[in-house]
Amino acid sequence: MVRALGIDPGTRSFDLALIDGNKVVWEKSIDTVEVAENPEVLVRAVEETGDVNIIAGPSGYGVPLTFNEDIVDPRRFALEVILLTREEDLREGIASGELGIKVYEAITKVVVEFWEKRLPVCYIPSSILLPTIPSYRKVNKLDMGTADKMAIAVLGVYDQSRRLGIGYNEVSFILLEMGFGYNAVLGVKNGRIVDGLGGTLISTGFLTVGPLDAEIAVMSKRWVRSDVFHGGIADICKTLDFDEVIKGYKAGEEPYKTALEAFLDGIRKGVAAVSASVGEVKEILVSGRNSRNQELMKLITEFIGDIAPVRNISLLEGAKISKEAAQGYAMVAEGISGGIFSDLIEHMRIKEAKGTVLDYVYHPRLIEAKEWLRNAYISSVKNPKLNP
Repeated sequence: MVRALGIDPGTRSFDLALIDGNKVVWEKSIDTVEVAENPEVLVRAVEETGDVNIIAGPSGYGVPLTFNEDIVDPRRFALEVILLTREEDLREGIASGELGIKVYEAITKVVVEFWEKRLPVCYIPSSILLPTIPSYRKVNKLDMGTADKMAIAVLGVYDQSRRLGIGYNEVSFILLEMGFGYNAVLGVKNGRIVDGLGGTLISTGFLTVGPLDAEIAVMSKRWVRSDVFHGGIADICKTLDFDEVIKGYKAGEEPYKTALEAFLDGIRKGVAAVSASVGEVKEILVSGRNSRNQELMKLITEFIGDIAPVRNISLLEGAKISKEAAQGYAMVAEGISGGIFSDLIEHMRIKEAKGTVLDYVYHPRLIEAKEWLRNAYISSVKNPKLNP
């Protein structure tokens, strides 16, 4: 059996899940700020697991399947390729105390630590890098579901296949991920990811602004990397407590009512839009930190239950504290190592991912950014998997 470890770098916590076959045999959750301040905390946690065949490391915005031994410049690989961030962006975000940038800092430090210790780590793709999403759906998009969302979709395919007793090619669902920072909606048809709206392509999140009218964007003369973590419910309601928001919404109080209605309305529109790419949708599978809020789940079901049945995604046997993404990360690692999930990974064509997440952006103002990312990818790994 292959023992595989998955590491999900969340906005609130880094979650680790070790699987042996299809069972979680060890798991841990560590505060993200703690990891950022001392990455050795995460390294020590990895060492607690004992013998591990492969580790799926925190992969941010995603990269074609890349192993530790393929990396020649770990800091540039982590910061620029995985996180799409320049050194000055990182310094500025840290100086201003941005929580989201703390995640980026933590990931960068961890990738370097893993590389220096020569651990058996791999980094995995995001949805936009997969060949299963047609190119025309990728035009002028970057985030169609980051690496963690892609990994959750892997868990979802396995979940529905096992629960309904159907083959991977019969699986069909919409994945709704509601994290502390971002929301995402992914479409899975015939057991493969065919569409997705992540990051600020999908509705206003708890932290994030959601789809932003370009006419509004040009009104500001300067945007910085950490701005993507603002404009959501937390800014509208001036609170980091989702229970407070729901309580205010149910009481009909502003700004809670408007904020949560925008959140729910955007989710419904996102699910409906991605459903058009899927066709017959058997289920809407919900995951993420905020999916554990039962009051929110009741509201979500009321808003989108007429599209398809809504249910929480099933966790792997043995899982108690690790989030869905950590388990999905571990499944991807296990599958690419020839374990029991190898057929699933082959079916979803994850090993065929290539290119960079900016390959399908065509605005002339972004030509320099495309070249910057492509050059960073080429210079930080031995054998880059590029699009023609």
